Amino acid sequence: MTGALVTGASRGIGRATAIALSERGERVAVHYGADSAAGQETLDLLHGSGHMLVAGDLSDPETARAVVEEAARGLGQIDILVNNAGIAPGPSTDHGVESTDYDAWQQRFTRMIDVDLTAPANLTYLVARSLIARSATGVIVNVGSRGAFRGEPDSPAYGAAKAGLHAFGQSMAVALAPHGIAVASVAPGFIGTERQRDKLEGASGDALRAQSPFGRVGAADEVASAILYLTSPGAQWASGAVLDLNGASHLRT
Repeated sequence: MTGALVTGASRGIGRATAIALSERGERVAVHYGADSAAGQETLDLLHGSGHMLVAGDLSDPETARAVVEEAARGLGQIDILVNNAGIAPGPSTDHGVESTDYDAWQQRFTRMIDVDLTAPANLTYLVARSLIARSATGVIVNVGSRGAFRGEPDSPAYGAAKAGLHAFGQSMAVALAPHGIAVASVAPGFIGTERQRDKLEGASGDALRAQSPFGRVGAADEVASAILYLTSPGAQWASGAVLDLNGASHLRT
């Protein structure tokens, strides 16, 4: 039985991933930022035993270190890291050039890069170093975004952070392969998570569903299924991949 740290696992893709990993028999450290009740709800949904909660703002380097160390102690070891925690585009984080003053632009841009790119980079470093120290193989999966490829005009820092995360993952795939550590990314399109319910039920719902020729949006379980594959022993050869999960709503050339 191996140990897995899933960040941002209190809801949505992170929760679905934690559940899927527990069904496979992994011991899971469920990370949440501030909502302890939601984190506990995820923990209660997991299968098997040996799971745990870890909390903190991962954009703080020392908090990131503490989370990894606590998870490693509680699980016995970390073999799988899923970098899912992040700030998504929305009214409180958007920073379009024409609608945002310079102070807000700096604050929102810096915060999004810190959470969506620097934090997973630090976690990757910490987990990779722990794997190397015990001469163990492992796998790291980054949750990126379709926005890295198609652009995010209302939230350019989000597009930049996710593009950087994809590129960072590929750099780490090359750097860590000699140690038997695989690194891959998924790039979801619009996913119908709890926090997107208002959009899907509101005036924009039909347009969002029409983005895909399937006429629907994605589900968190579908992303979790892809992560489950990428973290399986048979997926090491997918290291370096960025897997599009957007229902043909955006095709890269």
